[in-house]
Amino acid sequence: MLHNIDINKMNALMEENHDAKQIITQLLDNHHETVSTIAHEIRNPLTLISSSLQVMEIQHPEVQEFPHWKQTMEDVDFVCQLLSELSTFNNGDTLHYSVFSIERLLKNIAVSFAISLDSEDSDVEFTSDIPSGLGDFTGDKVKLEEVFLNLLKNAKESISGEGSINLFASRTKDTLTIKCKDTGCGISEEIIDYIFEPFKTYKEGGTGLGLSLSKRIIESHGGTISVESKIDEGSMFTIKLPI
Repeated sequence: MLHNIDINKMNALMEENHDAKQIITQLLDNHHETVSTIAHEIRNPLTLISSSLQVMEIQHPEVQEFPHWKQTMEDVDFVCQLLSELSTFNNGDTLHYSVFSIERLLKNIAVSFAISLDSEDSDVEFTSDIPSGLGDFTGDKVKLEEVFLNLLKNAKESISGEGSINLFASRTKDTLTIKCKDTGCGISEEIIDYIFEPFKTYKEGGTGLGLSLSKRIIESHGGTISVESKIDEGSMFTIKLPI
């Protein structure tokens, strides 16, 4: 996995030398393709193993009482999730552009998220403030939707019991701002500077790829993502995108 210092050195070298830029660009493309291919090839047989274990559990319910059975199933699910997110992460900066209403996208996401909370009989209160007139946006609709849903999912998982989540959107000249605020557990000062790095997570059972993928997608759109947080008070993620 490449670290920020490696990427900074490569960027400097590419600016100084055109031939180096071509070589490094090709190496990075090959790197992403190789990681995604390996993740895909491992995930396929692992998915079959997971399916077989589920069939076994249905046909023989008594296995659920076996020592370590539950942990084994959870471990298999986690690895499947990790491989899926790893494959997606390495394609995070490959965008498929279209022109769409950012207002409609955000409102649809807000409605879907509110319905999911109702279906779970959650004690979390969700509100959204998405004004009209945000205009059309040119970008990867699917990947942006993934980012917004990931932020809302993280917000929900940060809250134990009662709490609130707010989704705001606004436009100032040529900048679109989306904020996701929660009253959850917050993020400690020790890790808040690293949460956008791959495999860094503050969630139990998390892969540490969700926020790093979100950052890669937003930056591929020319935007930024940042966070403010206090322990036991909550967090607010802010996304800024150029229109």
